[in-house]
Amino acid sequence: MEPQDPGASSPPAPDTPPAPAEAPAHAPDGAAATPGPRPRRRGRTAALIAAAAVLGVLGGTVTGYTVQYHREPTPLPALSQPDLRTPKPVPAKPGTTARSMNVNRWVKTDGDLRELLLPKPKGAKTETKPAWQDLFSYAQWFEEEDYMFEELAEDDFRRCASVSWSVGGKVYVDIQLIQFREEHELKASSFGEGQQWYLDEDKWAGNDGEPIPGSADGRTYVFDEPLREAGYEPLYRGRAVAWRGDVVMLIEYANNAGPINEKDLKSLAKRQLERL
Repeated sequence: MEPQDPGASSPPAPDTPPAPAEAPAHAPDGAAATPGPRPRRRGRTAALIAAAAVLGVLGGTVTGYTVQYHREPTPLPALSQPDLRTPKPVPAKPGTTARSMNVNRWVKTDGDLRELLLPKPKGAKTETKPAWQDLFSYAQWFEEEDYMFEELAEDDFRRCASVSWSVGGKVYVDIQLIQFREEHELKASSFGEGQQWYLDEDKWAGNDGEPIPGSADGRTYVFDEPLREAGYEPLYRGRAVAWRGDVVMLIEYANNAGPINEKDLKSLAKRQLERL
């Protein structure tokens, strides 16, 4: 084998690192370019902080449960309390009644409805004293007595209290308080609405009436035309219909000497409704 020329270049050793990249254009002549520091991967610090926060929360939760586990449980109050503060029973007396024993469970309309009727004004003449009307006698107030008897019986008619008076032989007032049992349905409101339903017809009031102050649905009606019959003076009429709870209030107001004073009728209806 021929000897190699000493001046010829020999190949680099296998473990010799590769030559650095070519120097950039702005590097000084003859100076070798050195590579810059390796850039740090973004987000690493934030991820470490978040992981530490989660571990801190978990550690605090575990510590809290551990502390609570070793504490004595807080005792709860006893469910049974034999020493309740209740009023002592009082023995019955000669004047004790079922109502006085259950006074907190009674309402006004559970008592005597006749006591809730308006008293006659001063100077008025009593036509009928406060009295009771049963189903049969009350149904006779209507044109179709048989029909109303069946309707009221189906609607759980309970009782009716009425009173009437006259003033100067001209103004006549009749007040009725009709009560229903209402064990399953609201019968008073449906009956009251039925009494208002036909009053706007020409045969009756002929108008929609006026609201009664202090009542959500009560109204007063002054009839547009008086009732005329041969041999009699014209009879001017008014009516009030309202209900509260299980009681319906009906007021018949008539004047045989002139038109109805609407303010008087409305005031009368308002005062009677307030007594319920």
